[in-house]
Amino acid sequence: MICTPKVRQTEGVYIFMGRKKKINAKYSPEFKISVIMDMRKNHLGYMETVRKYWGKEINANNYYHRVQRWERIYLEEGEAGFYIERRGRTKKVDNPNKGRPRKKPLGKKIREDLIAENQRLKEENQYLKAEMEYLKKLDIVFPVLHGLYGEDGTIQGMLELIKIPYVGAKVLSSSICMDKAYSKIIFDKANIPQAEYIYLRKYMDKYIYIEKDFSEEILTIDEIVRRTLMKIKFPMFVKPSNSGSSVGISRVENEKELIKAIKYAGKFDNKILIEESLKGREIECAVLGNEDIETSCLGEIISGNEFYSFNAKYQNEKSKTIMPADLPEELSNKVRNIAKKAYKATDCKGLARVDFFVDDKNNKIYINEINTIPGFTQISMYPKLWEQMGINYSELLDKLIELAYIKQPTK
Repeated sequence: MICTPKVRQTEGVYIFMGRKKKINAKYSPEFKISVIMDMRKNHLGYMETVRKYWGKEINANNYYHRVQRWERIYLEEGEAGFYIERRGRTKKVDNPNKGRPRKKPLGKKIREDLIAENQRLKEENQYLKAEMEYLKKLDIVFPVLHGLYGEDGTIQGMLELIKIPYVGAKVLSSSICMDKAYSKIIFDKANIPQAEYIYLRKYMDKYIYIEKDFSEEILTIDEIVRRTLMKIKFPMFVKPSNSGSSVGISRVENEKELIKAIKYAGKFDNKILIEESLKGREIECAVLGNEDIETSCLGEIISGNEFYSFNAKYQNEKSKTIMPADLPEELSNKVRNIAKKAYKATDCKGLARVDFFVDDKNNKIYINEINTIPGFTQISMYPKLWEQMGINYSELLDKLIELAYIKQPTK
């Protein structure tokens, strides 16, 4: 609650204006006492309001002490009116502003704005409370939400707080797998092969270049381009670290395109990745389980564009999938084992789809990313891969719900 009694400060004198019949009949002494108690509880927030309109600094301890004294006055005397405290003494006066210059009073309009804002917040809190009560009645949640706030640990954290079981990765693994820069750090630690990359952070009109040992250097975009070309050759990919469905990704073949792509990726996230382009087949593996992990057969993506962009995924009819992928059995087993290792390394639970590149020439396997909430329509890759393994859509849902119930609780 934002308290609404009038407050003034004139020449070091602090004034609290009580309210009773002569000011407003609806404010009783009991109301005043409750307001004071609320001021005690939220005095720092109220001080910020006062500071905003007075333009003065207020000592928190002195303010809190005065609120305590106001409370004592009302409890003992129970009278409305104006009280002035000066040099440790408090007295009631008829008109505290008489003969004194007034300094930026809160004013009627400001009080009305505060009351209106208080009412808005109260209604919003009631709405959120009702929504939370509804969620608490659910048996389980299947968060099929892609991108930011859906698969980055945000919704998972909320479900953990209200203690509702949910399908899929928990908070830590969701956030790691969503953040491509940090999932790459985990893959490096686990010795899982991946494309060469550069990790940047936006910093005002410049960029922070982050080395593998996490040392940092602030550079201009032209210096970033020069540093990148010392490590990676064209063509290369530029992507926001936190983004879903290939949003914000660009394939570049010269310095001009690289500068444009870095700026474009920075619109979606302040963390940016620049990766070497790998020539090979795009292979995907579905993973299921908590501790005892199963992997599906492999699927292959044939992109209708230069790479599997948002347009290629959802709009280009030339894009297609092949299940199972036409790979030698030994190579398929290697991919599936790496998928298990990456799944464990990022502490995934429930389900995930692990994406790879397999080099055309030497069959070397490179991990691309882990998707903790893969597409889950009846024609999506994840359920279709399990269908190839003899698990239909309904049975897959049953398994995922069972896994959600037996996940280890948050400590």
